[in-house]
Amino acid sequence: MPATRDRILDALSRIALPDGGDLVSRDMVRALTVEGGTVRFVIEAPDAGQAARMEPARAAAQAAVEALEGVEAVSAVLTAHGGAPKAPPQGGLKIGRHPTAQAGPENPAGIDRILAVASGKGGVGKSTVASNLAVALARQGRRVGLLDADIYGPSQPRMMGISRRAASPDGKTIEPIVAHGVTMMSIGLMMEEGQAVVWRGPMLMGALQQLLTQVNWGQLDVLIVDLPPGTGDVQLTLCQRTKLNGALVVSTPQDVALLDARKAIDMFAKLKTPVLGLIENMSTYVCPNCGHEAHLFGHGGVAAEAEKMGVPLLGALPLALEVREAGDAGRPVALGEGPAADAYAHIATRLVGGGMA
Repeated sequence: MPATRDRILDALSRIALPDGGDLVSRDMVRALTVEGGTVRFVIEAPDAGQAARMEPARAAAQAAVEALEGVEAVSAVLTAHGGAPKAPPQGGLKIGRHPTAQAGPENPAGIDRILAVASGKGGVGKSTVASNLAVALARQGRRVGLLDADIYGPSQPRMMGISRRAASPDGKTIEPIVAHGVTMMSIGLMMEEGQAVVWRGPMLMGALQQLLTQVNWGQLDVLIVDLPPGTGDVQLTLCQRTKLNGALVVSTPQDVALLDARKAIDMFAKLKTPVLGLIENMSTYVCPNCGHEAHLFGHGGVAAEAEKMGVPLLGALPLALEVREAGDAGRPVALGEGPAADAYAHIATRLVGGGMA
């Protein structure tokens, strides 16, 4: 009998936790994937303290799944929501400097692919797309990193539910934070909340270089980079200093947003970075009371642009209150079920199936 998701969850529901409940009822199972006889999943504890006491439960969960008929190999990873407690950066490491010389474009060790999520203008939901796409890819078994490269307006700590600061125990390497199965780093984790970044271009470029090369990313299948809006220093630095595999351009359907999206597309063309596809955000709105579907920002503009460019329209994402509420709460909507989560899962499947992530 082949291993199925339902059978695996049934086995995990029998793993009792020391403080009550089980892994399934407590909603601790993340990124469960079944590929033939290989099963992978993440157990996410509410905090680092509880995670430290859950190794016996992790071992029991792995053994229970291994005992199922049709299962040949199991990978069960234990993480903590928000990662381990971190002290403020130590050892004199500071973010923000002029960039250092580099022999040529290179990716940090251990990172297979780098994908940029970009937009021509702000307000189109680019950061929401980046965080949810990272989570959706992690749920499909990919080892995913998320770099918040919006130095002036970092939003990923809030969207990913991280409130603690990152640390640099040796003053040279920054330890990232893991949330929802995603390894994540942002300048917002290095500064006090509400503190403004007031830097000129060279400091900005140097900070991005540090976040790429001084963070202990580990082994990643894909690093998602949430770019700031526009076509400025951060975009230029990323394209010139890394072997960027491609960009995903996010736009809403209306003409004004598409005008700026075309500029972003043109920028990537000039920098010889392939645009792997377009994503139409806020595509439709479905009234929760009557079910009427409306196109508040127009419809089909991004699809027409994708066809004109000869690149895929990777997905059309709904305008939904639950997406905003999930981002504000620090639990991306892609973690759950429903139309919005399904839309992100569809994009993730296309990226994985196309060898892009």
